[in-house]
Amino acid sequence: MELLDEGPVPDHALDVKHEAREFAEEHIAPAAAEYYESGDYPWDVLEAGMDANLIAQDISEEYGGRGLSLEEILAIAEEFYRADAGIALTLQLASFGCEITDHYGTDEQKEEYLRPVAENDQISGLAVSEPDTGSDLAGMTTSAEKVEGGYELNGEKYWVGNAVEADWLTVYAKTGDKEDRYSNYSLFIVETDTEGYDAEHIPEKMGMRASKQGHIVFDDCFVPEENLIGTEGGGFYMLADFFNHGRVIVGGHGLGLAAAAIEEAWEFVHGRKAFGRNVSEFQSVQHILADMRMEFEAARALNWRAAKHVANGENAGFWAASCKTKSTETATMCAERGMQLHGGRSVLTENRISRVYRDVRIPVIYEGANEIQRNLIYRQQG
Repeated sequence: MELLDEGPVPDHALDVKHEAREFAEEHIAPAAAEYYESGDYPWDVLEAGMDANLIAQDISEEYGGRGLSLEEILAIAEEFYRADAGIALTLQLASFGCEITDHYGTDEQKEEYLRPVAENDQISGLAVSEPDTGSDLAGMTTSAEKVEGGYELNGEKYWVGNAVEADWLTVYAKTGDKEDRYSNYSLFIVETDTEGYDAEHIPEKMGMRASKQGHIVFDDCFVPEENLIGTEGGGFYMLADFFNHGRVIVGGHGLGLAAAAIEEAWEFVHGRKAFGRNVSEFQSVQHILADMRMEFEAARALNWRAAKHVANGENAGFWAASCKTKSTETATMCAERGMQLHGGRSVLTENRISRVYRDVRIPVIYEGANEIQRNLIYRQQG
């Protein structure tokens, strides 16, 4: 069964899709069970991805990257996440947040911070969520107070990919107290060896265990003025634009996971007998597989259509929220149905379907919970 076919993929993204497929089959899939079990950070797979020129390559060619388009990154996401979501997330988080500096940063910031990531000498991350605040971007409390020569950060960030491993992060912090709550936030480049920056891993997630998220505490953490990205007070709007692109990619996370669930279920029911015949011969089983396939194809068509609209800046918020919601919820449905078709064997962690089932619970939440996405979909229609 081949679900991630070339049909909806534009011609310019086919080469990188093939590169990602080959890499996933050789490096990600064989290591998936081991890293799920250990929960270790997959440095060896990340380094192999760097060698394959598949990490951080959405950074502009001018600063050492390949300048991959949104559709090319989506093609990579589908292939990586079908092989294993935890390792895939690690690979795609290695340059997380860099797009913001690429779009809004100064030439000096790009040269100093983007080039080392593009050339695979450093990794980055993005710190937005807080222990008590997730999807409310205008409700964050971590502050950046203006002081001589720069800013002092105080507060906490949570669920930060590479909080411990990264060389630097893009940090979202409150810099104002205006009536317009959306104009109170700014973005900063923060080096992780700065005094007043302290991070530790969040332990024992139920899914995507090969990806590491952390808890950061800022205690009078000084950031020089030249590390402000764009203009003070513009952070919310820059981040909203960044998340439009990110949500298309998260849709790809869902598509890869859904494909994994369907393929796994299909193989299992066609090789399993019950009541004297093959399980795949039962009409109820066939209907479940039919529903899974229809929902997958609908989600994939929407996701690739959305990628084109977002890339062209055409009602990006609506399309990004729509494809993220549809694709991640389709993955959840397919994983649940796949578990049911596996019967009692589904709960064994040695089976891939059980890992997929755990992993699908995460993309429906990150990059804005799907309940928030529905608000955006409603408001941005037309």
